[in-house]
Amino acid sequence: MGRMSKVVLRYLKSDGRLNSVIFSNIQLADGKPHAVILWLSGLQQGLSTIELYLDCLQVGAIEDLPKPFSMLSQKLVMVELRIFQEKPQDTLDELKLVIGGTVAEVGNLQDCFLQQIEPVPQYTGDYSRQLMGQMMQMNQILADVKDLLRQQVKETTFLRNTIAECQACGLGTVSFPTQLPRRPKPKCEVNSCFRGVRCVETTEGFQCGPCPEGLTGNGITCSDIDECRYNPCFPGVRCVNTAPGFQCETCPLGYTGQTMQGVGISYAKSNKQVCLDIDECQNGGLGVCVPNSHCINTLGSYHCGQCKPGYTGDQIRGCQAERSCRNRALNPCSIHARCIEERRGECGIGWAGDGYICGKDVDIDGYPNEELSCTAENCRKDNCRFVPNSGQEDADRDGIGDACDDDADGDGIPNEQDNCVLAPNINQRNSDQDIFGDACDNCRNILNNDQRDTDGDGKGDACDDDMDGDGIKNLLDNCQRIPNEDQEDTDNDGVGDACDSCPTVSNPNQSDVDNDLVGDSCDTNQDSDGDGHQDSTDNCPTVINSSQLDTDKDGLGDECDEDDDNDGIPDLLPPGPDNCRLVPNPGQEDDNGDGVGDVCESDFDQDTVIDQIDVCPENAEITLTDFRAYQTVVLDPEGDAQIDPNWVVLNQGMEIVQTMNSDPGLAVGYTAFNGVDFEGTFHVNTVTDDDYAGFIFGYQDSSSFYVVMWKQTEQTYWQATPFRAVAEPGIQLKAVKSKTGPGEHLRNSLWHTGDTSDQVRLLWKDPRNVGWKDKVSYRWFLQHRPQIGYIRARFYEGSDLVADSGVTIDTTMRGGRLGVFCFSQENIIWSNLKYRCNDKMFWDLAKADCKQHFKQNCSYSYDIDPSPAPFAKSQTPSQRTFKNFKRSNLVLGIFKK
Repeated sequence: MGRMSKVVLRYLKSDGRLNSVIFSNIQLADGKPHAVILWLSGLQQGLSTIELYLDCLQVGAIEDLPKPFSMLSQKLVMVELRIFQEKPQDTLDELKLVIGGTVAEVGNLQDCFLQQIEPVPQYTGDYSRQLMGQMMQMNQILADVKDLLRQQVKETTFLRNTIAECQACGLGTVSFPTQLPRRPKPKCEVNSCFRGVRCVETTEGFQCGPCPEGLTGNGITCSDIDECRYNPCFPGVRCVNTAPGFQCETCPLGYTGQTMQGVGISYAKSNKQVCLDIDECQNGGLGVCVPNSHCINTLGSYHCGQCKPGYTGDQIRGCQAERSCRNRALNPCSIHARCIEERRGECGIGWAGDGYICGKDVDIDGYPNEELSCTAENCRKDNCRFVPNSGQEDADRDGIGDACDDDADGDGIPNEQDNCVLAPNINQRNSDQDIFGDACDNCRNILNNDQRDTDGDGKGDACDDDMDGDGIKNLLDNCQRIPNEDQEDTDNDGVGDACDSCPTVSNPNQSDVDNDLVGDSCDTNQDSDGDGHQDSTDNCPTVINSSQLDTDKDGLGDECDEDDDNDGIPDLLPPGPDNCRLVPNPGQEDDNGDGVGDVCESDFDQDTVIDQIDVCPENAEITLTDFRAYQTVVLDPEGDAQIDPNWVVLNQGMEIVQTMNSDPGLAVGYTAFNGVDFEGTFHVNTVTDDDYAGFIFGYQDSSSFYVVMWKQTEQTYWQATPFRAVAEPGIQLKAVKSKTGPGEHLRNSLWHTGDTSDQVRLLWKDPRNVGWKDKVSYRWFLQHRPQIGYIRARFYEGSDLVADSGVTIDTTMRGGRLGVFCFSQENIIWSNLKYRCNDKMFWDLAKADCKQHFKQNCSYSYDIDPSPAPFAKSQTPSQRTFKNFKRSNLVLGIFKK
């Protein structure tokens, strides 16, 4: 049928070959519904005839066909009918199969009088007489049709009942007896019913019993029931559907209980798997948490909390009895002083709150998953529970943080399509066709994708005629991005001293190949003490002091200055030590006799930030963690395999986000440190990549720094030049000391796990080769004491320790700057960043001894860290050399491996 306008009947001949009967020029392809009757007669008599009727009109007939059904038995048999529909647009609304009867009876089923093609009559007489005769003949035919119709109604009813019974039996095809009136009653046979189902013979035939337990059906066919849909297993346990029945696997970690199996819906509903929580905190949690600390049992797990009342510390250092006014033995105050208690607290890793009340903090950004009953800022519910956002930024104030809000500005346009993610702009107008719409573009008519705004006045540098806001127009300003109203230019090279990388040597191009902030024209790279400052500019050339702190601004760094505040009281030697070493107080007033002068009692460095929250209480130049000012260092500047990193700084400099799949690069803060503790939360907020991310410390230039880097999976770098680099999964600690500097050699050396000659040394690698997980937060803690080369890094997932480098001693870099690192990984978040100045590992000992005044041949002994493999030595420095030891050199004299 179809466009060919023909009907084709195909059948198999006795020799197995396919034969066809074709009716041509059949008008079926006109898009209208049609009734078609195909009448076959004489199938068992030897002379077969096929007639085709279209819409009650015979349109073709073929006689004397071969004998396709001559072998058909006269006895009762079944005839199978199959329908093939070739095209989805072809539809078959109704199909009827009639066996036996006449063609007129078949026509009755279609409510039509079948007309056979007759030769056109040749009228040879009176036309009216001939017409009258035909009408009488037609009336007789109609009378016969009525009688046949009554009989056909009875047969049709019987036929429909037969079809319904066959469908109820679940047969795939419709079968009809060759003789309708006589149909034997079916009897029970081996395969009458489903296996295991009882078969019973009745007056109407056989009847099957119900399906077995765990199966459903009519007894003839039975199919398996999925009992797992009724949740018989404990939450979190995998349910396995069997045929028949089901099985529950073992209880989850942290629970105890039995596996379970059963059959049927009733069993699955009435019998549930039972898993009981294991109380890991039994017997006070001994062996689970450190002694004298709280162990909190949770369903399926536990966590270790704070130290018990009367103890201080944490799960890392342990809990020791705290000094207390109520206990004479633990009272830290003089017998002549009044002791006042101060309540202090700090939530553990993976927890957040005010220290007195702590709640779970799954993304480790400093905000709990749920609101806490306390008033501190860190008691508020986290507005992005699973994505770190320590600033809790929420542009549209809908309670969902920008970090996890698909439409951060609430303008109805998804972030991925919005040209102003944080500013509502439904019209998406963009006058300069950069990537920022007019609503958020700080230069609407000038393309500036970096949106740089040096002076923070809301006008981008690209369209600001005074970028640094010092009142001097850019065209006349010799430091366009650093305020310098005096415009002083010592070397007359056109670059002001405030921004000149060589202020005393002419270098108008400001070239700085090694990215150490010292121009190539004056960069000697002669650094006697290895602290990252060349001797010609180092305020303590032979004493390690990467921070270059000079409190009294006398040109002599505090590390080698005997009187840091220049008040006439030496810092350590008689008649000192100075009780306010950084604040002039020649009278040394100390009303409470605690050894700290009155003028620096709560703010030792007098930087207006109290010591309790000051990240560097003894350095007035560093008060709070802040990476808003940073230096971008590209480690593969010539390579074109990937683009450079794109850094976004949030939360007033305490959070950094890197958005691009980029070449290796660094974002480095400008603050340099001596001893430092550096911590933060690391999170990869995507599932599309598996490469490197981490952080750096001891940065001195683009060829000299330490990096802690974490790879998710093993991978060979796609550029084999200059050598084949293979990255293994896991955390690595590397010392970078590259002879070539940024480029393809350093790039491949960073990718490669292991040492690379003249480029990188692998100091430590996590032997478990565990990669980071997608969208999981980790907290890292770094300790670096460059004076003695002490390095230790630890990683936590929640409160669980993931990796610990242990103590590594390396003196390649004696201090430097901090930052973050990425390599071919996008959507990295470094959240809740914190750094602290810390030399106390050795300085407290020296200070305490020197308070008793220096005595010749006095002995010093000190353990670097109570971790495995402690490192300790004793020395007896002489009085002759102590004068120049101060803090750093004293340690060098005391500790030698």
